[in-house]
Amino acid sequence: MATKVAVVTGANKGIGFAIVRGLCKRFDGDVYLTSRNIERGKKAINDLEKEGLKPKYHQLDVTDKQSLEVFRDYIQKKYGGIDILVNNAGIAFGRNSTEPVAVQAEQTILGNYFALVTTSEILNPILKNGARVVNVSSSYAHLSNIPSLALREKLKDEKLSVEGLSALMQEYVEAAKQGTHAADWGNSSLVVAKVGVTALSNIHQRLLSSRDIKVNSVHPGFVDTDMSSHNGPMTIDEGAAAPLYVALDAPDSLRGQLVWFDKQVVPWDGVKPDREF
Repeated sequence: MATKVAVVTGANKGIGFAIVRGLCKRFDGDVYLTSRNIERGKKAINDLEKEGLKPKYHQLDVTDKQSLEVFRDYIQKKYGGIDILVNNAGIAFGRNSTEPVAVQAEQTILGNYFALVTTSEILNPILKNGARVVNVSSSYAHLSNIPSLALREKLKDEKLSVEGLSALMQEYVEAAKQGTHAADWGNSSLVVAKVGVTALSNIHQRLLSSRDIKVNSVHPGFVDTDMSSHNGPMTIDEGAAAPLYVALDAPDSLRGQLVWFDKQVVPWDGVKPDREF
């Protein structure tokens, strides 16, 4: 029987690194730590090997279509497809960032949302039937963070397509460039990006259900990482707990949901929990 394979993007540090660690300890198959920077990726592999673990490595830049295609072809030839895909790669500007709002909006949406769209277009076709996809998101992803009722209705519409969602994300970027974004979208580019990630997860679940593929997004908690400017009280291993639960332990009935750090399902368009971490 072919060896199973799990893939984690953006995994040379932080939560992604801890997810690889957890998968190496429990997943019955090969685990790929991927990163944009080869040197940092190899160092991460070496650090895990010192713990007695045996991750594999492949370079992968989720913002580079060619890099994604090279990786897809390699995995398809070697394993016949992917059993677990953890989309962890993402970017965030620090709270004290001085870049203009327009720049932050464009880069944040590109690095978190549009990169996931491209990754999914290239890697989803080689997901094995029954595979699990975990999109690492945030408490920011809760739909209540979007001020406009009209936008919230569009984002949760079950007829929304990837193209329609991408158009909405681009509308936000253009509004940010014009300085007219706040009333409808709020003042956080990361909120919009992570709402987009969860909306995309829901669309992909509808598209992939016929292949018994489970797609969920996860808020890992407020974790001490570069993404949180190291303000989070949780360790990276604590932050990996919910993503690992969704990847390995959740019932097959868990599909198209937003899962909180405590492994509880949170209604995306319901009341946002007050437990951030």
